[in-house]
Amino acid sequence: MKQKKRILVVEDDVALATALVDNLLSEGYDTQCVNDGSRAVATAGAFKPDLIVLDLMLPGVSGFDLCRAFHDASETPILVLTARSQKADKVRCLDHGADDYLTKPFDLEELFARIRAILRRTRPSLETLTMGAIAVDFKARSAVRDNTDLHLTHKEFEILHYLAERQGHVVHRDELLKDLWGYAQAPFTRSVDTAMARLRKKIEIDAHHPRFIHTVHGDGYCLTPHGQATV
Repeated sequence: MKQKKRILVVEDDVALATALVDNLLSEGYDTQCVNDGSRAVATAGAFKPDLIVLDLMLPGVSGFDLCRAFHDASETPILVLTARSQKADKVRCLDHGADDYLTKPFDLEELFARIRAILRRTRPSLETLTMGAIAVDFKARSAVRDNTDLHLTHKEFEILHYLAERQGHVVHRDELLKDLWGYAQAPFTRSVDTAMARLRKKIEIDAHHPRFIHTVHGDGYCLTPHGQATV
C-alpha cells in the first residue's frame, strides 16, 4: 500500500484551519496544521510534508518569510492560500518559491484540483508497470502480454498510468473526469465506465472477474498490479 501524501496547513484562522484539515483528511491526505508562523518551519521539518498550504497573514513569522524559508530548506511545493489578492503579493510569493496562489474566499473543489495538480507535477513519474505476464512501458507507449501487443489507445495509457501511480488506492470517477477528461465539474456521464470496460477487455484474462482493475462500487476504481482477487 502506498503511503498517503502528507499536507501541512499553516493557517491562523482556527475555524478555517479545522475545516481544511477535516476536508483534506476525508480526501485521503495525511494532514497536520500549525497556527503560528514561528512554529511552522520546525513542524515542517518533523512532519516532512509533500505539500504546504500556506497563509500569508500569520502571527510570529509572516507567510512571505516562511515561503522563502520553506523554499530554501527543501523542495517541498507550496500553495499560498490568502485573502491578499493584489498582483504584487502574488508575484512576490511566486518569486519567493511558491508553486501556486489561491485567494480567499475559495472553492473547495478548486483547492483540491490545484493540490492534485501540484502533487502530479512533483511526483516522480512511473515509467513501467508489470501485471502478471503484462509489461507496460509508459514512456515508450508499449503494452505487451507474452510479446503480443495489447494495442492500448492514448486514453487507455493515460488511465492505466493514472491508476498505476495510485495503485492500491481507490480513484474516484469524478477525479478521473476532471484530471483526464478535463471537466471543471464532473458531469453525469458513462465515459469513465465505458473506457474502463474497454481497457479491461485488453488487460484482463476475464473482464468479468478482474485481477488487476477492480470496481469499487459507489466510488471508482482500484489497480492491484500483483493480481489480488479483491480490494
